[in-house]
Amino acid sequence: MSNAAEHHATRRDFIYYATAGAGAVITGASVWPLVNQMNPSADVLALASIRVDVSAVDVGTQLTVLWQGKPVFIRRRTEAEIEAGRAVPVDDLVDQFAENANVPEGADASDENRTLDEAGEWMVQMGVCTHLGCVPLGDGAGDFGGWFCPCHGSHYDTAGRIRKGPAPRNLPVPVASFVDETTLQLG
Repeated sequence: MSNAAEHHATRRDFIYYATAGAGAVITGASVWPLVNQMNPSADVLALASIRVDVSAVDVGTQLTVLWQGKPVFIRRRTEAEIEAGRAVPVDDLVDQFAENANVPEGADASDENRTLDEAGEWMVQMGVCTHLGCVPLGDGAGDFGGWFCPCHGSHYDTAGRIRKGPAPRNLPVPVASFVDETTLQLG
């Protein structure tokens, strides 16, 4: 092959590689905004995990916070509420599963599997009725001393378990843990 033919082949190869490289950069630059817009926004990331100061929650009272656009009930139960929750046999429940993200899936709905602490003093659960998404009333409402959804008549006990009415499941317990004695982390 002559020197001119080698030069021509080398130049052709360079043009192919340069065109392919420019095409890859342009394709990447045009596709990246489409892929990036699927990432969660800053406000969603900020709500993925929140910390709640529970130092002002006295025994027998409840705090409601908004997390991920939904109410969360944080209740500090009395001894009577703990005893009432622990006295209910799991076989008597409509939903016999814990519905608790902090325990293994399939765990039973015993009071111990629904509370945040071993003593059973802290109840943390989503404040959305499992029937049609209404917000139940708390502070001992309903026939079982827990929460009551007046929209369709669902009654939850002191452990947030459905006991009467059309709701099919217990109030779900989100991922939650104590960071220290007065700070609860959701998510």
